[in-house]
Amino acid sequence: MADFVHNLPLSNRPREDESTVTSNRRLEMATVIEEAARLLAAASVDEVARAALLKSFLADARISEDAARSPGLGSVSGLTELGAAIRSGRRRNVRALSHCVRAILRLADALSLEPRLTATTSGAVALYAATTAPLERRAVVAGHTIRATDADWAFGWGPLLEGTALQIVAFLLGTSEVPPVAASSTRP
Repeated sequence: MADFVHNLPLSNRPREDESTVTSNRRLEMATVIEEAARLLAAASVDEVARAALLKSFLADARISEDAARSPGLGSVSGLTELGAAIRSGRRRNVRALSHCVRAILRLADALSLEPRLTATTSGAVALYAATTAPLERRAVVAGHTIRATDADWAFGWGPLLEGTALQIVAFLLGTSEVPPVAASSTRP
């Protein structure tokens, strides 16, 4: 039997618990914002630079208005409070999540730190970005299976391209010029 038959609605594929599947990305978005707070707290910069990085993060993530509604004591506590407000607030889609992920990648790059993203977050954003990225980036991944080597996700059909989840997401979101590579060239 062909592989595609297992994905048809009336197929006999094994049933799994899908009760947690949702298009609401507010929990992932809140986690990314809390990760930004962690990065800012870990950074060895003065308060003026920290405030400038926070302002840049909020603008890149397109959540400045949300931040204005929940003013915190300082940059780190303000982001933590904002994360809690988003976690319990209105629905957020994958587009909003992708803006947050792009912003945290830029923040991490500016601080020379590596952000921690969950596999669910990186996979959802990579899949979304693979369809909305500029033509040049979409052309690189078109007709390929894209697989993260450090997370449990892959998508697409065709020859395998792989990289770490952060590398793939950074390339697709335009914060890196390093594309995923053919699987045969990543093996020694």
